[in-house]
Amino acid sequence: MVFIFGGDIVHIPDGYLGPQTYGIMLGIMVPLWVKVSRVLNKTLKMSQVPLIALGAAFSFVIMMFNVPIPGGTTGHAVGGVLLAILIGPWATLLVITIVLVIQAIIFGDGGITAIGANCFNMAFILPFVGYYVYKLISRNSPLNSKRRIIAAGIGGYIGLNVAALFAGIELGLQPLISHSSKGVPLYSPYPLSITVPAMLGEHLLLFGWIEAIVTMAAFAYLLRANLIKEWEYA
Repeated sequence: MVFIFGGDIVHIPDGYLGPQTYGIMLGIMVPLWVKVSRVLNKTLKMSQVPLIALGAAFSFVIMMFNVPIPGGTTGHAVGGVLLAILIGPWATLLVITIVLVIQAIIFGDGGITAIGANCFNMAFILPFVGYYVYKLISRNSPLNSKRRIIAAGIGGYIGLNVAALFAGIELGLQPLISHSSKGVPLYSPYPLSITVPAMLGEHLLLFGWIEAIVTMAAFAYLLRANLIKEWEYA
């Protein structure tokens, strides 16, 4: 059933969300972006700037590796939880927002009108949920323990699936809130009974595992290379 979305099932394109939805999502993101600037002004260290730049490049590249699936669509990892562990969830929100804006404007990957929704799902929900799952599982364990590596993978898996759930809900609500006087959907025509299973099915079975494996592999490599210190966020 994933063919209904076309293209990338994580990046919501233009024309699938009505103004009632994308306007609200943008309204939710604006205060979060303001909060990011305030948090980073207080907590950002100069030593973290190169890591943030590398994180943006990593997220951009990993999102460009789309995995084709039956139905003529694709999906990909995001790397948001790994970044949240390394640089903190607020800095990650800024990094992934920048990546999503560049992808939408230059590459047409994700809609410009859907920037607020895509940022809410992938730049806010994914890293924050995954990060706190990681913190819950890994608490009080040594930095180089296998428990932290596993916790990072679980955080990546859960974070991506929760983001996919929100995307499915946003799409599935469109027939209810955006339709003609005759009840014909004006935007995404598929109800929650289709969009939520379609989004969650592929992510629970495939893309969540890709996100988990990428997160665990990258985190384990950084630990072995002694590139992760006992930072506040890790």
